[in-house]
Amino acid sequence: MTKKYLTAVLLILIVWGCNSNSPNVNAVKVELQTLRFEQALFKADSNNMSPALTLLQKDFNGFTTNFIGTILNADSNWAPTETVNYLRSFMGAYRAVYDSSQLLYKNFDAYAASIKKGLQHVKFYFPNYPLPTKLITYVGPLDGYGDILDTDAIVVGLHHHLGAKSTLYQPAWVQDVYPAYISSRFTSDYIAINAMKNIVLDLYPENSSEKSLVVQMVEKGKRLYLLERFLPETAPHLLLGYTKKQYDESMDREATIWALFVQNNLLQTTDYNMVKNYIGDGPKTQELGDASPGNIGSFAGWQIVKKYIKKHPNVSPDVIMKLDAEQLFAEAKYKP
Repeated sequence: MTKKYLTAVLLILIVWGCNSNSPNVNAVKVELQTLRFEQALFKADSNNMSPALTLLQKDFNGFTTNFIGTILNADSNWAPTETVNYLRSFMGAYRAVYDSSQLLYKNFDAYAASIKKGLQHVKFYFPNYPLPTKLITYVGPLDGYGDILDTDAIVVGLHHHLGAKSTLYQPAWVQDVYPAYISSRFTSDYIAINAMKNIVLDLYPENSSEKSLVVQMVEKGKRLYLLERFLPETAPHLLLGYTKKQYDESMDREATIWALFVQNNLLQTTDYNMVKNYIGDGPKTQELGDASPGNIGSFAGWQIVKKYIKKHPNVSPDVIMKLDAEQLFAEAKYKP
């Protein structure tokens, strides 16, 4: 075989390999309208809020009701004047948060494009899934909700994407809800990731709280696998919520991480606190040192799923997601 012919064959294989993992979805039609709720709200005349609220309810349909009742936790029994005063009070208290959000996200086109690309992948793999057609941005309480999947909308809480070092996240009342290991992910990198995570959970809700640790690890790994299918150009450490250093070190210590579960007979435990310690969000994994990431069980579960995929490269995402976790684990024969 000539070098020229060999190069051509390798190029074909590379292209085929890339396409098998990351299909070209440019022709997949997705409609996504971006609506800037926070801009409409904070530009409203706070001294004349009643007509402004009526206009918000008209332009943003059900989201305005959800924003006031669920996100701001206003009492549904309040008189209209009380609700208006409560909304006006929020606007006054959160003007600085809104201003910060607009410095970063006055133009949201690039982030909307990333989310739309993710939705194109969703439709490619799951053509019958009813995609949201709206993308709504808002600013809410710092210690409250962030990114949400609504009935027909992906909802992005810009107040949770102001940058890991934002001083707005430092007060104790915010840290009580979102400590540093969580608020470190309050960046623009996680706008599309959180949107697609919510889609993944809508497609395949988690329902394994009383199952063994290894089953829950594999279930977490399956969802990370699907998230990667939807966002194939996103770095894996971001999908896990790790720093790149944490991810690289975890890959280097993959065998050590697996030994932690095997040697301590943890795989079949159903103890809630034990399971949560390894697949829940946390600042570190105690046994692996202060520099280690939390949620190490999800990392291991993802590696198990990758091993299974390597052995079954033609299995579709829907089949993977529906596959029994114990069966997947047994067939993967994972031994790093």
